[in-house]
Amino acid sequence: MSYGDPNNPYGEQPSHGLAGYPQGTPQGLPPQYGVPPQYGHQQQPYGMYPPAGMPGMPGQGMPPLAHWGERVGAWLLDLMIIVAPMYALGLIDIVRSDDPATADPGPFFAAGVAYFLVMGFYQLYREGRYGQTTGKKVLRISVRRQADGTTLGFGMAFVRKLAHIVDGLPCYLGWLWPLWDVRRQTFADKMCSTVVIKVPKG
Repeated sequence: MSYGDPNNPYGEQPSHGLAGYPQGTPQGLPPQYGVPPQYGHQQQPYGMYPPAGMPGMPGQGMPPLAHWGERVGAWLLDLMIIVAPMYALGLIDIVRSDDPATADPGPFFAAGVAYFLVMGFYQLYREGRYGQTTGKKVLRISVRRQADGTTLGFGMAFVRKLAHIVDGLPCYLGWLWPLWDVRRQTFADKMCSTVVIKVPKG
């Protein structure tokens, strides 16, 4: 299956142009993630291009979607970055205690909790602003709006994070849903109309 020019994953479509309809890439968005030009009187978001096939199917203007393994790998890396230092600092408190079995949280664990909150906020900001947490950047995947390929913004990134609660019900089925879903979406992705795409090298 071909997705077109890898340097332009949203595809190139013929533009007829109309007065009052802006052309080109939205401000602040890299050219390879721009919104495709308009068709006649109606703008066609990526993944919804005619003529044949089901709307929203990959390969019709939609860039390559991230595999489930890539998403899991990015999540594990983010988890290590956010959580591991907090527990490491807490372990220092335990080691320094006279009785590790009854040790209470100390100043190092408090510093770890502060780090957890700040880093969690920072990763959420990155996902909303750039579409990538640190883990997603390393794995070269990005969260985008399904309708036009733009980034989510902090507010919607936060809502999507909360929506992941639904992915755990029942039996974490939503987390596994991308394994067979045509758009490789979790339940949270479907609720928030987002997709996770591959980012070209470069």
